[in-house]
Amino acid sequence: MANLPHKPRFAALLPFLAFVVFYLGLSIWANDFYKVSMPIAFLVASMVAMFLNFKEPLSDKIDVYAKGMGDTNIMIMCLIFVLAGIFASVAKAMGAVDAAVLIARNLIPNNLLVIGMFLVSCFISLAIGTSCGTIAALIPIACGLIEPLGIAPGLLLGAVIGGAMFGDNLSMISDTTIAATRTQGVQMRDKFFTNLRIVLPALIVSLVLYGIMAHNSNPAEQGELGSITGRHILCILPYVLLLVCALCGLNVMMLLFFGAVLSMVIGIFTSQMDFWSALSAAGAGALGMSETLLVAILAGGLMAIIRYNGGIEFLLNAIKKGIRGTRACEAGIMLLVWAINLFTANNTVAIVIAGPIAKELSDNFGCSPKRVASILDTASCVIQGTLPYGAQLLIAAGLAKESGLEISAFQLIGSLYYPMALCIMLLISIAFFRQKR
Repeated sequence: MANLPHKPRFAALLPFLAFVVFYLGLSIWANDFYKVSMPIAFLVASMVAMFLNFKEPLSDKIDVYAKGMGDTNIMIMCLIFVLAGIFASVAKAMGAVDAAVLIARNLIPNNLLVIGMFLVSCFISLAIGTSCGTIAALIPIACGLIEPLGIAPGLLLGAVIGGAMFGDNLSMISDTTIAATRTQGVQMRDKFFTNLRIVLPALIVSLVLYGIMAHNSNPAEQGELGSITGRHILCILPYVLLLVCALCGLNVMMLLFFGAVLSMVIGIFTSQMDFWSALSAAGAGALGMSETLLVAILAGGLMAIIRYNGGIEFLLNAIKKGIRGTRACEAGIMLLVWAINLFTANNTVAIVIAGPIAKELSDNFGCSPKRVASILDTASCVIQGTLPYGAQLLIAAGLAKESGLEISAFQLIGSLYYPMALCIMLLISIAFFRQKR
C-alpha cells in the first residue's frame, strides 16, 4: 500500500509551506538569504511530510522517500553535476578562464569595452556553465575599468551579470540546463536550439542597449595587457571542443570526463599544474557540488512523499482548472517556476521542484517537451538574474566592495538589460509561438 498515492488533498502541500516559512522567514529575520542552509530547509520540510498520514507506518513513508531520492533521473543528474564541477575546477586551475579573458580583452577595442565585457561574460559562462563562477572571474576586472571608462559603475557590472546569465541559461554543462532536460526527458541539443529562438533576440536587444548607454563614454588607455601566446590558445581548447562536441550531440557525461582529462593534460604540459595538483583541483570541483547534490537528492525524496500523500495531484487539478490549451499551460509553468525561484533564491532548485509538475502538465496538454525544458530554464534565469538576494547579484556587489566600489545589489537591477530583455522575449514567445508535441 505504501507505493499507492492517496487521493488529492491540500494538506499534502504543507511541506512546501514549511519550507517557505523556515527558509524565507529565517532569512528575512537574519537579513541574509544565505544564512540558512538549503539542505537543512529541505530536511525540515521532509520531516513535516513524514508526519502527515501519521496512522501509516513510518517505515513505509521512509521507503517512498528513499525511492524518490534514488530516482534514476535524480542520480543521472547528480553524476552530471559532479563531472561538471570537476571539469570547471580543473579548467580554471590550469588557466583556461584567465586565458579566455586575456584573449577577449586583447581583441576588444576600448570604445566597445562595455559590449565586449558583456560578450566575454557570455562566452565564459557558456563554456564553464556557471554564472557565479563567471561573475567571480570578471567583476574584479570590470571594477578596475570603471574609472578609465568614465561610465556608471552599474552599467559595466550589469553587463557582466547579464552575460553570466546568458551562459547559465544556454550552456550544455549548466546545472539549470541539466535539471531542465532531465526532468523533461529531452536531449540537451534539442533544448539548446529551442532556447535560441528566445535567447538570440534578447541578446541582440541587450547589445543595442549597452551600446547606446556606453556611447558617451570616453575610455582612456588601459595599459599593457600582455600578448596572446600559443599557451593561451591551448588553454581554451577544452572549452571550444566541449561546445562543438556537445552541439554535435555527443553524450554530455563522456564530454565532461574527456574535457576534465584534456584540461589536466594541458595544465601539466604547460606547467600550470602537476599531476597531484590536478587531482586536487578535480577533488575540489567534485566536493564543490556537494550542496547542489544534496539539494537535488532531498528534493527528489520530498517530491516523492508529497506525491504519495496526494499533494501533486491536488496541485495539478488546481492548475488544470485555469488552463485552456498549450499557451496557458506554458504560462502556468513559467509562473510556477517564478514563484518557487522567488522563495528559494536558487534557479536549479526551482527547476528540480517544478520539473516533475511541468512534465505532467505538458503531457496532459500536448506541449513540446523540449519547449517546456526551455521555458523552465529561461524562466528561472530571468528571476535569478534580477533577484537582489540571489547569489549572482550578491557576489557582484561583494566583489565590487572588495575592489573599493560601494554599490548594492538593488542598485545593479536597473542595468540588468539582458535578464529584462529575456523576460520580454519569453512572454512574447509564450503569447505568439505555438509548438505542440
